[in-house]
Amino acid sequence: MFKRAYIVKLAWFVFVLVGGVSCANRSVHEIKSPDQHFLVRFFLTERGEPNYQVLKDDVVVVDTSSLGVRMQETGFGSGLLLVKAKAISTVDVDYTMHQGKQVEIHYEANEQVFELTNESSEQMSIAFRVSNDGVAFQYRFPNKEGKQQVIEEELTTYRFPATTKMYVQPMSKPKTGWQSTNPSYEESYEQGIALATPAPLESGWVYPALFKQADNWVLVSETGLEANYCGTRLVSDPESKEMKVGFPSDVEVYTGKGHLPNSNKAWNSPWRLLTIGSLKTIVESTMGTDLANPAIEIDEAFVKPGFASWSWAVLKDNSVNYDTTKMFIDYAHDMKWKYCLIDVNWDTQIGMDRMKELVAYADERNVGLILWYNSSGDWNTTPYHPKSKLLTHEQRKKEFAMLQKMGISGVKIDFFGGDGQSMIAYYHDVLQDAADYDLLVNFHGATLPRGWHRTYPHLMTVEAIKGFEFITFTQENADQEANHSAMLPFTRNAFDPMDFTPMCFSDIPNITRKTTNGFELALPTLFLSGIQHIAEIPSGMEAVPDYVKSYLSELPAKWDETRFIDGFPGKLAIIARRSGNSWYLTGINGEAEAKSISMDLSFLKGSSGYVITDGSEHPDFEKKELIIQDSHTIDLKPNGGFVMKLSK
Repeated sequence: MFKRAYIVKLAWFVFVLVGGVSCANRSVHEIKSPDQHFLVRFFLTERGEPNYQVLKDDVVVVDTSSLGVRMQETGFGSGLLLVKAKAISTVDVDYTMHQGKQVEIHYEANEQVFELTNESSEQMSIAFRVSNDGVAFQYRFPNKEGKQQVIEEELTTYRFPATTKMYVQPMSKPKTGWQSTNPSYEESYEQGIALATPAPLESGWVYPALFKQADNWVLVSETGLEANYCGTRLVSDPESKEMKVGFPSDVEVYTGKGHLPNSNKAWNSPWRLLTIGSLKTIVESTMGTDLANPAIEIDEAFVKPGFASWSWAVLKDNSVNYDTTKMFIDYAHDMKWKYCLIDVNWDTQIGMDRMKELVAYADERNVGLILWYNSSGDWNTTPYHPKSKLLTHEQRKKEFAMLQKMGISGVKIDFFGGDGQSMIAYYHDVLQDAADYDLLVNFHGATLPRGWHRTYPHLMTVEAIKGFEFITFTQENADQEANHSAMLPFTRNAFDPMDFTPMCFSDIPNITRKTTNGFELALPTLFLSGIQHIAEIPSGMEAVPDYVKSYLSELPAKWDETRFIDGFPGKLAIIARRSGNSWYLTGINGEAEAKSISMDLSFLKGSSGYVITDGSEHPDFEKKELIIQDSHTIDLKPNGGFVMKLSK
């Protein structure tokens, strides 16, 4: 009797225990933002599938969507058990940037980590961080057995409300374009298109991708991309109307290496981030660096943002010679700019001996020189050089040591080969080695940097955009410049530095410019870049009024504060940035129709300074003195722009 009763009690205990785990496995866990406006719900379905949902002020922003990954030998997409939901903790971090919309940044979020196990008893955690400007999540793999784990597919989806509209840039097909240099994030934006519209080039949509809902904008991106993961993109599912995280193709690789995320140690995915709110939230948010890995330990004394003169933008290949470069060094000196960029084929068109002369000449004028390099191995057929000198650690050490000894300030490295894991590792390797030799870095023909400029403070800028050079190539690109530029503060340039190489007042050979000079003058402060390479050439600068040259010679390269004033993607962008006690307001009209914009400038009440606009009676410039009250009305010409400089 005792034995029978014991067995019944034991069976009841086991039933309750198993039932309790099952209930906990299906329970909904909620994480709120510090200000309580955002709510994230995480749960496992009856099949053990991880799901999440995002709400803002009780309105669904992301409806029930999938999480998880599929590996070569196992999976974390279904059959999962929740081992532990860690207590919600506070993330409270202060950090400093050398560039961007804000130098001193405070980041606060609530974090909860969910430890999961699959049917093979392998472990994965999903971490959520909810801040006052959005939501982020990350997969973490403890990999306690030290196995070589390879992720074949990420199961992450974003299910937005059906009426959501997309403002997105297509990912170009790898190994296409000039000399097989795609993808380089250099396509034109699709604007206001239906949710889950298939990408026209089949490879998906690049980050950051912007979505418009009834009361919210959502900017989707990733950050904290480490060397063992690949860069991802968004892929539309027209049937389910979901946006999915997609992987690069198997040709987007460093020679002989792979494209899939892999590690034999504990590792993490990049953070998947959603910045949510108004356009003001999007423009002022620092989520892209908040979630990036902290800076590596280097002596940062050599990291100095600034402006650069550059001959190639307008004058192209033949301008890379001794005499023209000397003129552009003088140009940088006269404009009080820190740098001069010397582009392709300098190794033969100038030569090493004469390059040393130019270094000495530039040093006398307090101008640092930046030299162009071709990154390529066999992933494209580009002929420009120096080429194949940075492919291995040994090569980079030799080349970078030589440049450091010469007194070179930095390198511009071009023509990368996509977003596969091995190519991402190549970026990291270059940045690590450049840091050892105090070299600033600019990546061109490259991927989105995804917060790397926080991790590697000497990464000054990255192209990854259809920039000014495309305007010089075809009239179609010049026709699109105003609309395209008015997209960028809300998308590509929202978090990461962008080497658009802005501003040209001069005639462009074989091209009819469609933007005004006021528009062009606004771009160097509207766009963010650790080094802002200016397209205008010396003769063009000589033709503008002295007050324009004075304005351009005094521009800061980093900002203490950024404020959104007004705008709409592709139509209008007006942004205020503060450096010390001075505020710089810049605005561009992305449309070919005149506009009169009333700006709320109550935060600047009592400030005085000046505005430079397009001339009312001639096509150039006009300057007026200002004293700001609560508001100010600015008249913008079609495809026009303005700048203000104000101080209290």
